[in-house]
Amino acid sequence: MNTQHIHIQFLPQSFSFQKQCTSFTVVKRPSWFNSCSTSGAIVRCSVNEIEEQKQKQQVVKRAYPFHEIEPKWQSYWENNRTFRTPDEIDTSKPKFYVLDMFPYPSGAGLHVGHPLGYTATDILARLKRMQGYNVLHPMGWDAFGLPAEQYAIETGTHPKITTLRNINRFRTQLKSLGFSYDWNREISTIEPAYYKWTQWIFLQLLKRGLAYQAEVPVNWCPALGTVLANEEVVDGVSERGGHPVIRKPMRQWMLKITEYADRLLDDLDDLDWPESVKEMQRNWIGRSEGAEMDFRVLDSDGQERDIKITVYTTRPDTIFGATYLVVAPEHPLLSSLVSTTQSQNIEEYKNLASRKSDLERTELQKEKTGVFSGCYARNPASGEAIPIWVADYVLGSYGTGAIMAVPAHDTRDHEFALKFDISIHSVVMPDDESSSQSEKAYTGEGLIVNSSNLISGLDINGLSCQEATSKVIEWAEKTGNGKKKVNYKLRDWLFARQRYWGEPIPVVFLDGTGETVPLHEAELPLTLPELDDFTPTGTGEPPLSKAVSWVQTTEHSSGKPARRETSTMPQWAGSCWYYLRFMDPKNSKELVDKTKERYWSPVDVYVGGAEHAVLHLLYARFWHKVLYDIGVVSTKEPFKCVINQGIILGEVQYMVCKDVDGSYISADSTDTLGEYEQESIPEEKVMKSGDFFVMKDNPNIRLIARAHKMSKSRGNVVNPDDVVTEYGADSLRLYEMFMGPFRDSKTWNTSGIEGVHRFLGRMWRLIVGSSLPDGTFKGGTVVNDEEPTLEQLCTLHKCIAKVTEEIEGTRFNTGISAMMEFINAAYKWEKHPRKIIEPFILLLAPYAPHMSEELWFRLGHSNSLAYESFPKANPDYLKDSTIVLPIQINGKTRGTIQVEEGCSEEEAFKLASLDEKLSKFLDGKSIKKRIYVPGRILNVILDRQNTKASVR
Repeated sequence: MNTQHIHIQFLPQSFSFQKQCTSFTVVKRPSWFNSCSTSGAIVRCSVNEIEEQKQKQQVVKRAYPFHEIEPKWQSYWENNRTFRTPDEIDTSKPKFYVLDMFPYPSGAGLHVGHPLGYTATDILARLKRMQGYNVLHPMGWDAFGLPAEQYAIETGTHPKITTLRNINRFRTQLKSLGFSYDWNREISTIEPAYYKWTQWIFLQLLKRGLAYQAEVPVNWCPALGTVLANEEVVDGVSERGGHPVIRKPMRQWMLKITEYADRLLDDLDDLDWPESVKEMQRNWIGRSEGAEMDFRVLDSDGQERDIKITVYTTRPDTIFGATYLVVAPEHPLLSSLVSTTQSQNIEEYKNLASRKSDLERTELQKEKTGVFSGCYARNPASGEAIPIWVADYVLGSYGTGAIMAVPAHDTRDHEFALKFDISIHSVVMPDDESSSQSEKAYTGEGLIVNSSNLISGLDINGLSCQEATSKVIEWAEKTGNGKKKVNYKLRDWLFARQRYWGEPIPVVFLDGTGETVPLHEAELPLTLPELDDFTPTGTGEPPLSKAVSWVQTTEHSSGKPARRETSTMPQWAGSCWYYLRFMDPKNSKELVDKTKERYWSPVDVYVGGAEHAVLHLLYARFWHKVLYDIGVVSTKEPFKCVINQGIILGEVQYMVCKDVDGSYISADSTDTLGEYEQESIPEEKVMKSGDFFVMKDNPNIRLIARAHKMSKSRGNVVNPDDVVTEYGADSLRLYEMFMGPFRDSKTWNTSGIEGVHRFLGRMWRLIVGSSLPDGTFKGGTVVNDEEPTLEQLCTLHKCIAKVTEEIEGTRFNTGISAMMEFINAAYKWEKHPRKIIEPFILLLAPYAPHMSEELWFRLGHSNSLAYESFPKANPDYLKDSTIVLPIQINGKTRGTIQVEEGCSEEEAFKLASLDEKLSKFLDGKSIKKRIYVPGRILNVILDRQNTKASVR
């Protein structure tokens, strides 16, 4: 061999290579130099030897060759389309449709929190395939959205370019984790072939009067140039970018989701969803029964004007306790109510209120604000003149935009009345005397008092609250002062955004008349025009208004000139129905083929974050019910079972508190020491003491330990690509499932994944054998074809039963624990029969598919195990071979022993005699007889006379 030598001069912190005229500097001495022969300060070894040593060390580090296995099997699955669900399937087989809430492809890519839900659905999909189900397990992209448009504004890059680049990255990351998606069904909401049908659904809504335009107060962000949903506004600024947001009226498209309020509410009862999610939807819909009551506005002389304020109340029984009215700042009658002296104060207040979101305005803990209108109204029951106030805790969008305030019996009204010195009249006497002594508002029920007026003809004194409610409504309807009313918190869905990057709304407005004309279905899809300038117009006109040649058009039927709608649909639109398109993604003639929809509907398991518990799920249910009504779908609900996975938090951060002098202080004493600072300390300086963490070198200093949601701003994001590179995809999958209960929040810990990786390494070595001296592994396995022992069969089948039960119950962590117990037991066996190892590999396959495929292949199988039958537990091997046998002495139970099933009387007595607790009753005693019922009891009857004699 032609050896090239390198002379190395070692320096304190670095060394340089000298080869002919070339030199290199390496930051630190590599460990592979330890194996090179040295002479003084000079090392002499060949270039090839150095490379061999480096490669050798890298191989030795790996617990098993995941870096070879995983790309190999991912390539196999893709080339063989292993997980493709064909269009034509055997519909006599059961189906299983498992779906992830498809992601928005952000520029940041995945972090380790994302694969949590994806791994769970993949385990379920793989299990069901092996159990003989037709499985539909697709993936796609919720790709329209504001972030891509903002990036386009900042960089000039078209949103489609950015979005497609992000999609490619997401797809690569997901494939690297071995998820068994049918990529042939991949969809993206930004593709015209997809949003053609989003537009088609909008036209069906329009035909049925469920889509309309209205002037509504909206959250307008001038900087972003768009309307924001309430949840996109935080503390008066946009969630994205922190730009100021104001409330202003704009003409917008609305969807009449309120028409479906009762059905959306009633059908929740039959769903297999988390009760917390169903309750959140019930609260969002907010159905309540009460009454609308009319209060006549008074002029300055106390005479009734021809104006009335209608209020909605769920407590008509307390009408005599209404001592003031409150109208929302945006109430349409407000301008006609305000006195001249108060007009300026009202305008200033309206301006302040316009900068708050509905959520901020109705926050229970916030300090109440308001302004007196300078005007009064007459309470129709009591006949009293009561003041009219303007306050932002009343919303113009809820009820009638006005309330009758009963401060004695409503907490918010009570706080407001105390602050502004408004009278408080109690009209409900509590059943509990202690409650009547309270200075707080009493909001419960009781007997009605102080509620009679001969002039109005209403007397409800002495009635229960329920009886009084009925009588007040009857009186109001009879006298024309009100009526019974069912109300909802649910508002119609604001369905327009002043953005470029969204689905175009398929309508035109005729020039001159402004008449709205829907596009003909044959004209769909209406595609987005190309734009170079995506910046907000600043006028409220959407960016699409800049595409003049696209905006100016002619109406198809009449040929009249018209203008296109320049607002686009919200991001929610494409995600409302995507689960249907996965059933039939290439269909250009209809949204979904009816036969395919009848087979695959509904989605059996739908997994995603709890942050989508209300809006996405509610909007999807609304659209689904509309599609049900027009015959497109066959089920009333889209998702049979919804599961919310927990959040994976970043690694725990430890903080030590320091006083003003810089000295460490314990976290449990900071409340008494005034000002203090916090300083982060590394984990190696921390130890646990009881339920708390303390400093190692000073255990008296208790620390603050916190884990935060992963985010770039906190710098605690863990990239799954890095984890896969170092530990492999199977290790990541297994660790995320092993961290804790699937639905709970968990904290990422790198040492935890190292433990799971070692477990996979042990499993690999058990089946393949130990590594060779160079760190590689020989081909094949150490499995033999001998018949398994009874112990091995029992261990296997108990593991099968446990893993199957835990996967189907989505208790994935305890399923892994069962496999770990199996491996621990298997290491004690001298031999490992094929009839034991092969079923175990099939058990492992849903969790760690790459390793399982490789082991299956090494055992002599030429095809993927993806469709092999999942093992079934044999009940004969699930019975415990030992039982607990109660032991009685003279008829009194003194203890129990563990015995083999079928144990003889003599064996049972011998074990009882050896038991530490029982032996004291038997040692030295004369036994009269023994009564033994196999498997039930052993009763030892002592000879009392001989026993007493021995005592004397």
